[in-house]
Amino acid sequence: MKNTTRKNTTPIKVYRLPHEREAIKANAAATGHTASNYLLRVGIGYPMKSILDNKRVEELVKINCDLGRLGGLLKLWLTNDERAATFGEPTIRAVLSKTSDTQNVMLEVIRRIVLPRSKN
Repeated sequence: MKNTTRKNTTPIKVYRLPHEREAIKANAAATGHTASNYLLRVGIGYPMKSILDNKRVEELVKINCDLGRLGGLLKLWLTNDERAATFGEPTIRAVLSKTSDTQNVMLEVIRRIVLPRSKN
């Protein structure tokens, strides 16, 4: 006796408007699934988790690493480390400016994560 697989069974038709199809595809993409798999999982009652938040967290980790490297350069200069002896005031001001810019980028990423949730 042959095992039954999903491919060997009759599909369920879902009547929808074109904009509804696009919404389903967008929701499926946000969870990392195909539209068919997304509808199956939602229909069975499986909880769906967005992968978008994971991507934003990865962005924040990269930004945090940049801040750490900039902080390390500043620390070398402040401790009069000989490796930073060639750093002049313009270089240090540039590092501080870059740190501030990076913090602003990080805040913007955080806003994109938090604000969409607070609008719901």
